[in-house]
Amino acid sequence: MLRRQYKLFLGFITVAFWLTGAGRSIRAAEVTEIKPEKPRLAVAIAATGPLYLPILLANEAGYFSKRGLTVNISTLSATASAQALLSGQVDIYQGGTATIHANVGGSDLIYIAASVDRSTLVLFGQKGLTSFEALRGKSVATTSVGAFGEIAMRKTAKEHGMEIGKDIKLLYHKGPPDALSTFLVGNADGVIITPPQTDMARSKGFPVIIDFYEKGLKIIGPGTGVARSFVQKNPNTLKIFLMGYLDGVKRSLDDPTYAKKILGQSSKITDAKLLEQSYQDGVKVWNKDMTVDPQAIKLVLEQSSVAKAAELDVKRFYDNTLIREVNRDYGSKLFPGQVKW
Repeated sequence: MLRRQYKLFLGFITVAFWLTGAGRSIRAAEVTEIKPEKPRLAVAIAATGPLYLPILLANEAGYFSKRGLTVNISTLSATASAQALLSGQVDIYQGGTATIHANVGGSDLIYIAASVDRSTLVLFGQKGLTSFEALRGKSVATTSVGAFGEIAMRKTAKEHGMEIGKDIKLLYHKGPPDALSTFLVGNADGVIITPPQTDMARSKGFPVIIDFYEKGLKIIGPGTGVARSFVQKNPNTLKIFLMGYLDGVKRSLDDPTYAKKILGQSSKITDAKLLEQSYQDGVKVWNKDMTVDPQAIKLVLEQSSVAKAAELDVKRFYDNTLIREVNRDYGSKLFPGQVKW
């Protein structure tokens, strides 16, 4: 009789175990052991700097390789990213609006996660130019066509009754370093850039016209852009990538010393004050919950120069299925109460 009661007691404990966090933790552990369909990933990033620190740190710290995934990271301009994804030259593009523009053009590229969706763009003017209105008839250096800078400038120009191309001339560049260089030698009246170049401009005393983070501008970038066919063929590989990325976010937040070491190496920043500023720029925008917000996509479509882009169904540009599964089984354990699924 006592033996039978003891067995019943053990059964009750087992059931209780699975109904509590302990059982869920074991299931989460099982998720981390899923096998990738593709053991190697070619990942392109749009730039270095704080926005890309979590992925660089995750790779350096071995958070992908410990799950059986080798990640090769390269830097690729926004203009070349879509073709690289479609041709299979790269599997993932961690970048900005290029994924949306390619989809508008008919390519089936989508976001599966948004590692950053709060803008870190800052618009600077040459000394003496302190308002957006003062840029009328002048030029502003930015990055590539259709990238964050152009989107923010088009939106802001409309708000001020102006038009890009008519009232303000945009000077396009490969990336933020080139745009800043044009501005510094006086060949542009303004410049719209992201960290760490924003910190460099601030340190030289150039006036801030608009800080788009303070303004609350929401644009996905970098986001995880992939071909929809790749998602269908490699769901486990992408889950492993997203879990490793989240590990990179956590380590970047929990271990500032190591994070700044990686940031300094990747961005070639040696000045301690500038490095700290650049790191803090990342801390304020890294997403723990990387669920894609359709409103951040809608904003880009509304500013597109393509006819009727604003009328397209925003759902065709993203798929939150994988990130919700990762949030449920892994992200919610890393960041309790801070992710949704």
